Amino acid sequence: MLIRKQFKFENAHIVRGCSSQRCRASLHGHSYIVEVLFESNFLDHGQMVYDFGLMKRHLKELIDGFDHAITLWDGDDSAYIEAMTRYSDRYVLLPVSPSAEQFSRVFFVLIDRLMALTCTVNGEREVRLHSVIVHETATGCAQGFREDAYNAQMGLIDLERIIYSEAVRAEWSDPQLMRKLIEGEAFINPTTV
Repeated sequence: MLIRKQFKFENAHIVRGCSSQRCRASLHGHSYIVEVLFESNFLDHGQMVYDFGLMKRHLKELIDGFDHAITLWDGDDSAYIEAMTRYSDRYVLLPVSPSAEQFSRVFFVLIDRLMALTCTVNGEREVRLHSVIVHETATGCAQGFREDAYNAQMGLIDLERIIYSEAVRAEWSDPQLMRKLIEGEAFINPTTV
């Protein structure tokens, strides 16, 4: 069975190297919709694959960290990165260019790691991240699967190279969330949210 949870955020970026002059040379923004799909052949004690309420904390915070922020590629011009991080409190620096395709891969890797480190307490069994769909516009989206997320030919997604600004981390329920993901610290789901 598949379940799907939707999240929204507003974000600005430049996608260097793309076909469109506007997209590759001008800072611009989108109203993104992210769909996270989980799958399992089992139901928990509440007869659910995974309680949607459990997604309101760390998972939501990882995605919401991009809201009202600028997303930067660490391979971009250093003067541009320095200027954007100097004049914007909210930013995320990625090891890949911030296209919809790469957003789907980044979110997949982040959420997959979070789920791998999460100890469940309500009988959840074999819950797997199926895919992540990132809608950049009302008519365009990218759907990333496990084989895409970990495909080195598409660019490695190293968690240590995903940098959320201090302003973003300060709003999280746990400002050490990324450190814990990188170091492999366990997360325990509450029985109720």
